[in-house]
Order: sequence, then structure tokens, then C-alpha cells
Amino acid sequence: MDAGPETIVWHLEHHHDVQVSRATVARILHRQGLVTPEPKKKPKSALHRFEASLPNETWQSDFTHYRLTGGTDVEILTWLDDCTRKAIRVAAHPRVTGLIVVEQFRRAVAEAGIPASTLTDNGMVYTTRFSGGRGGRNGFESGLRRLHVIQKNGRANHPTTQGKVERFQQTLKKWLRAQPVQPVAIADLQRLLDHFVEHYNHHRPHRSLPHRSTPAARYDTLPKALPGTTRDAQTHTRIRHDRIDTSGVVTLRIAGRLHHIGIGRTHARTHVILLVADLQVRIVNATTGELLRELTIDPDYQPQK
Repeated sequence: MDAGPETIVWHLEHHHDVQVSRATVARILHRQGLVTPEPKKKPKSALHRFEASLPNETWQSDFTHYRLTGGTDVEILTWLDDCTRKAIRVAAHPRVTGLIVVEQFRRAVAEAGIPASTLTDNGMVYTTRFSGGRGGRNGFESGLRRLHVIQKNGRANHPTTQGKVERFQQTLKKWLRAQPVQPVAIADLQRLLDHFVEHYNHHRPHRSLPHRSTPAARYDTLPKALPGTTRDAQTHTRIRHDRIDTSGVVTLRIAGRLHHIGIGRTHARTHVILLVADLQVRIVNATTGELLRELTIDPDYQPQK
């Protein structure tokens, strides 16, 4: 999976109970000649980073080319959740058309719900904004309007706006090219895509996510955004990242009072996400997505110790 030092450190700690520093792993990789030097990239300070705060708040989409054995060129269409990097749907086609975009979006919605917005480039399969007004909205634009989904498009010649799905495609194609048996037909390619998506979503720690969690773990533990709004107007929802203390307790302030919630000493020092909807609280492991405790806070009688 072309894992770097940080990913290898994560797997050693979580799957083999071995703790090694990132610097040590990096030295071993360099010594074994497993690192390809790259020219210095643009400093992070020069980038304007944005990220959706909830799953389904924004889905990014794009398609890329891949050549089958024998020279046939096909296209791979991806729908990716902006907040969690979860690959919602990845499918191969002889050519990506407007009808295919609509069909695959409907399948993605059937699997993951309706997103609040989409973010794509200005290709004709996504928008007719640059077609001179001929024909009105295409099928995808009309479908989004019916579902009250906000459509967002990046600036022309500015692919970094859809940087997350672009980076996903880069990782995917690098993995595909490394497979010892290359696909002969689209069905073969789709089987490889399904295998990659399963590993990417559920088993591969993501460097851009808190605590190197997997995309699926983060997607499954957070509340989902809905079309037209990202939060219920009547319910006060909060998302907090914390760490359980050495006594197995995490604290949460509600209605001006600090509540101490016991999780258990076996989870001491574990990074957690607290999902708070008024007095309803869910506490999940930030790395694995495991639900550690669910409770309703009693603001009058909750113990304070």
C-alpha cells in the first residue's frame, strides 16, 4: 500500500503492540533504498486548507483514466466524502457520461444518504454552466435541485479545489499499477477497485484525519449533515475531541456545570470523540470508532465526582 513512516508506526502500534519512533522507521526505509527522493514541494503555509466539518456535508467527485491490458482506455468515477475521506462509491466505465454520473450518484445516495452539497470541476457531465446556456440544466444538476443539494464547482484550471478526490485517485492508480496481475476487462478492474476501497476505508489509517483514524471509523461515528442544513435548528449539537484521563474519566461541560463521565481504566489515555446532542452523549474511540459509552446527562442529579 506504499506506506510511509507514519503509517507503518500506526500499524506496528495497533496491530503488533510495538512502539517505534517515526524517525527510526524513516532511517530504515532510507537505508533499504525504499524511499524515492522528491523535489521540495510548496510549503504548507502557502496552501489555503478547507474541510467539511461533518460527514455528508460535501461529496467531492471526479473521474480519471486507466489503461487495461491490451491497451483499452477506461474511466474510473469516484464519489468521496470531504470530511472523512471515505470513498462512497468508485466504479469503472468505458466512458463517464452524464447519465452515468446521475446513476452512480443515485447509487451513492442509496448507500450513504443524501449529501448537503457536492463539489466537482466544471466538466459537462457535472454542469452546463459554460455551455452558453444551451439546453438548460443537465440531468445531474436537475437531480441535485430536486433533492435540495447545493452544487459547488471549482474554478476553471484550478484542480486543487477538488484536491482530496484528486489525491485519492493518485493513490488508487499508484496501487493499481503495482498489482502483479493487471486487469484485462472492466469487470477485472472493478474487482480490484472494490478490494482497494475496502482496504482504504476500513484498514488504512489516514494521515489527514485526527489520530490517524480510518475513513470508515470517522464517517460512522460522526452525525451526518443533511440537505439544506448541516445542523438541526432545534437541537444543540457539539463534537469534541478529548482524551480519557488515567482514572478512566472524561469531562464534559453542560449547562455551565462540569460532568465527569466514567469510561473505565482499561481505556485510560485513549483518544475519544464526544458526540453531544443536547443531553444525549455518545463517546467513541477516535481511532477504531468503537462506541465506549452512551448516556443521557441529568443536569440536576448527575454526580460531580
